[in-house]
Amino acid sequence: MLTSAKVKKMARALGADLCGIASMERFEGAPKQQDPRYIFPDAKACITLAFRIPRGYLRGIEEGTYFNAYTAMGYGGLNAIYMPVVMREICCFIEDNGFEAAPVPNFYSGSSISFATQQYDPTRSRAVSPDKPSPDVLVDFRVAAFASGLGEFGWSKMFLTPEFGPMQRIVCILTDAPLAPDPIFTGKVCDRCKICVAQCTGCAISKDETESITVAGHKVEWGKFDYIKCSVAYVGGLPEYNPFLQIGADPEKYKDQYSGGAMLDKHMPYPVPFSRPAVEGARGCMRACYAHLEEKGLLKKHFVNRFRKRAPWKLAGEAAALPSDPFNVGKE
Repeated sequence: MLTSAKVKKMARALGADLCGIASMERFEGAPKQQDPRYIFPDAKACITLAFRIPRGYLRGIEEGTYFNAYTAMGYGGLNAIYMPVVMREICCFIEDNGFEAAPVPNFYSGSSISFATQQYDPTRSRAVSPDKPSPDVLVDFRVAAFASGLGEFGWSKMFLTPEFGPMQRIVCILTDAPLAPDPIFTGKVCDRCKICVAQCTGCAISKDETESITVAGHKVEWGKFDYIKCSVAYVGGLPEYNPFLQIGADPEKYKDQYSGGAMLDKHMPYPVPFSRPAVEGARGCMRACYAHLEEKGLLKKHFVNRFRKRAPWKLAGEAAALPSDPFNVGKE
């Protein structure tokens, strides 16, 4: 008989760092475009998998000397390569036991939810029948992780686990196997220090205003969040935090476009596999948060040496912008 314990054991053996299980009724009240029950109406359980981002992936960004590892391996590589491979093996394991398993990977090229507004975008697709949402349904992995008992929302809206803080990426598998759910996490990881607010380069997180939802009868709250500001900062739109940005890059010209759009792209000659460059390296919501949680002893996983050893760097003046086309990308 397939049990939750067997699924978790296999998930860990195949490479997932954390595995939690939610019953599907815990998604009651989810917006139609984000409700996983529309993906697999006969599902009885949502298996949520968390894959840690090794803190060494961010070492080069923390020191300001090597930026490729986090984007290539800790972001795009996890999303597009490693997690899908593990998910496939788990799906096959479940289906070998006679139940169906529907993977929900962590990328949204076809989603009908706009990244920029987090709202339904009717120009992307249309529903195949009046009773269904439009494809593709966008599952909120943080909600799934909370419903599966893996941790809590931090003030930054990043999902925090007691093992890794904000340092993980999340995927789901929906199954009709009658798996026992995990209890909702009732501990505390986020201590509301709001260092994420202070060190967010895009000033995307409110210090005082909040947003909230209710998941499985539990109120979940975080600081009001600006997706556009976050996206511009995260891909390196601010000269003070991006040593690859060229002279002529004026944030005023692209600050209102998701990830800076084409206007920022032309000033960023830094190609990275699998996704847009994340050269800001989640300075506030991930790195500062992790350093704080580690310093306060709020994480289960411990290291011999602390993550943050030196004051965070910041460029200024002439050092904050490169000459146009420094890598000769426009020349043969």
